[in-house]
Amino acid sequence: MKKWSSMLLLCTLLGMLTACGGTGKEPEKEPSQADTSGQETEDAKEPETEAAEPESGEEYQSDEEGKKALAVYFSWSGNTENVANSIAAQTGADIFKIVPAEPYVDDYDELLDIATKEKQDGARPEIADIIENFEQYDIIYVGYPNWWSDMPMILYTFFDSYDLSGKTIAPFCTSGGSGLSNTVNSIKELEPGAKVLNGLHISDSASSDPDSAVEEWLENLGI
Repeated sequence: MKKWSSMLLLCTLLGMLTACGGTGKEPEKEPSQADTSGQETEDAKEPETEAAEPESGEEYQSDEEGKKALAVYFSWSGNTENVANSIAAQTGADIFKIVPAEPYVDDYDELLDIATKEKQDGARPEIADIIENFEQYDIIYVGYPNWWSDMPMILYTFFDSYDLSGKTIAPFCTSGGSGLSNTVNSIKELEPGAKVLNGLHISDSASSDPDSAVEEWLENLGI
């Protein structure tokens, strides 16, 4: 009887030990730990990136602001060049100087004789360089001195050489006192497919400091 009681007690103890050893659980994964498929768990995934907003001081450009501009000019004495540089500085426009393939003389009186003959002959003096990718420009500032109440004939060469249809033209000129004369209307006749804006005239005496006049003109044009 004692023998059976001892065996029963031993079996009870063995059963208890087996039950205690089987209660342990496998540790859970950390949120950033990869699962058995090799992919990150949902908690570990980075959030999708959203479109960034402009930083402070940055604004989206409107269609008007996004237009590309070019300041094209011919200048014999440097007066028109001063105005062209001011326009480029205030608008960010690219700049192109019209240079004759055959340079004009330095003597003013002789120059007047040449200009008179070119006008009488309807001449088209050759331009030394070409404007690359002209089609990319939407706004063209066109500058020239007033010679005998007209543009120098090399400006007619420019208008003959490039297609300005659909572009906006803003003329500007310098002179001793004759103003724009009829040059704006001449440009309208030469470029019927373009939009020609009001022109700017700056006297030779004021051309050395044209910034204020240029700024006011640009504000009035609204471009």
